[in-house]
Formats: sequence, C-alpha cells, structure tokens
Amino acid sequence: MTDQILYKNNQLIGVNKQPGIPVQQDLTGDDFLAQSVEKYCHHPVHIIHRIDRPTSGIVVFAKNKKALANMNAQMSDRKTKKTYLAIVGKRPEKDSGTLTHYLLKDAKKNKCYVVNKDRKGCKEAILEYKLIDKSEHLFLLEINLITGRHHQIRAQLAAMGSTIRGDVKYGFKRANKNKSINLHAWKFEFRHPVTGAKENIIAEVPDYPEWKAFNTLEKK
Repeated sequence: MTDQILYKNNQLIGVNKQPGIPVQQDLTGDDFLAQSVEKYCHHPVHIIHRIDRPTSGIVVFAKNKKALANMNAQMSDRKTKKTYLAIVGKRPEKDSGTLTHYLLKDAKKNKCYVVNKDRKGCKEAILEYKLIDKSEHLFLLEINLITGRHHQIRAQLAAMGSTIRGDVKYGFKRANKNKSINLHAWKFEFRHPVTGAKENIIAEVPDYPEWKAFNTLEKK
C-alpha cells in the first residue's frame, strides 16, 4: 500500500490504483481499494470519486466528513480538474477537440450508450481531448474531463471511433491479457479543504509495455 500513496494529510489521502482492483466492494467479493486504505489509515475513510475496475490512476479518499463535503462541493461546482490518459487504436480525425454527447446508462449491462438528447434519462457528457503522442500502431490522448458521467470517456471515445485499447465492452477487438483497459487517471487538481491552497496530484502510468512505448510520458 505504501508504494501506491501519492498524497496524504489530515484531511485526504490519494492513491495510485492499479488496474483490476475495484475501488469499493462489489459482487465478486474481491479485495477492494477502500478496504486497503482503511487498513493503512487505521480508521474509516470516505470515497470522494471512483474510477472503473479495469482503469488505473488517482483515487482520493476523505479522512473525515467535513473534508468529504468540501471536496464534493468543489466537484459539483466544477472547481476541480481531472486529466486522464488513454491509449486508443485509431487516430481521431482531428488531433484535438471537444466532445459533447448524451449518455444513457444501462445498469443491467453496466454500460452507457450515446443517444439523442431528447431521450428520457440521458445526461450530457463533455470532455476535451488532444493527441499528445503516437507509437507504431497506437495513439496517446490526453483527456480533460468536464463532466463526470458513468463510463464517460470510454463511451465518448468509442463514439468518436477511437476506442480505448483493451476495452472490448465498447468495441475494441481484443482484450488485454490482464483484463485492464489503457485508461489512466493521471492528474487531479483541487483546493485543500481547509487551507484553500491549490493542490495537484500526479500518478505514474502502470509499468506496462504499451505505456512505455510513448516517449512523451518520460518527459512529463
């Protein structure tokens, strides 16, 4: 657990989650991240935000309810900034842009679909992307998440035709051997819940060959 800790103080703790580990308890009964963090802290913690099980990167927990309320307010008011990295198999038609879709969640299939905005129950999803590197067959995108919808990045990139590597749920042809997808919660900017100071957490990408193929990541 110690090697995964990115940030900690009396209010918050930030962890670099490895792919394949659920943030909270699910039906599999597998060990989950919140459980490990509580053991590390020796007291209960509160989940501020989640990332999907096959995704890697930053997950932040609050150590008390006041910190949780402050962070929830920051995210609700869009005063935080979440930046992701995604490896995709097809280059976008434009190297940068803003994607706006309307997503409808199918809870039974645990999947979101792009639908017409008039569809009942759908939610607007917005993100910004830019191509920052490429390898022989793959492309690296930097994603700035404007809204925070279920499977948003996965669904929107797939709708653009640039499905995330390994994400067979959204149309990639082959699964990764370790059942991960190459989506990484890279940076998280926010204000300290007590001092108001600007904070920025950065999580290194997993030590996998497909991430090492991009020289850009070594320079950032």
